[in-house]
Amino acid sequence: MATTNITGEEFNSTVRGEGITLVDFWASWCGPCMQFGPVYERASEANPDITFAKVDTDAEQGLARALGISSIPTLMAFRDDVLVYHEAGALPPKALDALIDQVRELDMVELKKKIAEEKANEQG
Repeated sequence: MATTNITGEEFNSTVRGEGITLVDFWASWCGPCMQFGPVYERASEANPDITFAKVDTDAEQGLARALGISSIPTLMAFRDDVLVYHEAGALPPKALDALIDQVRELDMVELKKKIAEEKANEQG
């Protein structure tokens, strides 16, 4: 599966639900973004079970601002409707592959339980 460009309106429907979604925040004038683009595209082709989305921060400034994107490229990873990774910087191919492996290996039942416990403690 190739990467998909998404807009602010499509963001929630893209990252919600079951499965893994990676989102690359980029801009055409950003050198590191242009270097990371082909790495991200190759990873999308090697992992057809994962959704690989791209957000052009120039076209989607409101979304980038709402999500606190302050430098690009920024990569977010969602799994089963949970944000599990959010980091600025272009990853080399091996680091991106390792991140994908780590996201796949997450115990989501345990993670969601921990999140629920933390929310209960905050309200507590």
